[in-house]
Amino acid sequence: MNIKAWIHAFRLRTLPLSLSCIGMAGFLAASVDKFDSLIFLLCCLTTVFLQVLSNLANDYGDSIHGADHAGRSGPLRAVQSGAISLSQMRNAVVIFSLLSFMSGISLLMISFGSEWRAIFFFLGLGLLSILAAIGYTVGKKPYGYIGLGDISVLIFFGLVGVMGSYYLFTHSVTSLEVWPALSCGFFSIAVLNVNNIRDLNSDKMAGKFSIPVRIGKRNAARYHWVLLIGGLLSAVIYTFLNFQSPWQFLFLLIVPFLVRNGVAIQKKSSSELDPFLKQMAFSTLLFVLLFGFGLVI
Repeated sequence: MNIKAWIHAFRLRTLPLSLSCIGMAGFLAASVDKFDSLIFLLCCLTTVFLQVLSNLANDYGDSIHGADHAGRSGPLRAVQSGAISLSQMRNAVVIFSLLSFMSGISLLMISFGSEWRAIFFFLGLGLLSILAAIGYTVGKKPYGYIGLGDISVLIFFGLVGVMGSYYLFTHSVTSLEVWPALSCGFFSIAVLNVNNIRDLNSDKMAGKFSIPVRIGKRNAARYHWVLLIGGLLSAVIYTFLNFQSPWQFLFLLIVPFLVRNGVAIQKKSSSELDPFLKQMAFSTLLFVLLFGFGLVI
């Protein structure tokens, strides 16, 4: 087994982004004295399995549909390079689907005990998350190829990721939690947008109609500013609605990082954007940490 190839295929640099929504939910739960370390750890484990599943399925699906070809701007993918075969990648997708399912079941049992209605409801959400992770690029009509990836990210990395995880801690949720959930969702879409602008030309050749392919790089850069401002504004709205201390505005320290990212997307060519994909992902994690610390100190 080529361990190095599998680690590369897992795309570990995407994990901070996937853990951001769990971190946000944990901080929100801690702010109302409902934090539970075991639930938090199981949320993190399930999310990591789902993110790796999504990455492997993306590698597999893009290879089948031709998006991973020699003209692609981003890093060489595992199946594309020949380091991992299609059958091996397909088996890995099945394995991580099962790992995600089993981890999710454990999480629900710990959180809800014998509350079967809640367990079945969240089990349904978990299965949808698995299907969403696979269906982005796999299947006859993958939704990532028709420009629906952004909506999926808003739902699963924002609303479901934050509010669903928050409910696992508290067994309740209010309209207030929508705002930090939207913040995580918008910033996560921004990460996807950087990825899609970077791959714009190769995606167009492969028939993958992401948002940047549909609207062009200039409008995609403007759309990127909307996402960055939307994420920041959602956090500001929550803070005003739930104001307790000036420390809650600590997250505004993230503004220079967002501005740097937005300017780069606007001015640099698609082939130069790969470092800013990582920068946006870590900026999102830093935002969550600053937001959370400001909320609980």
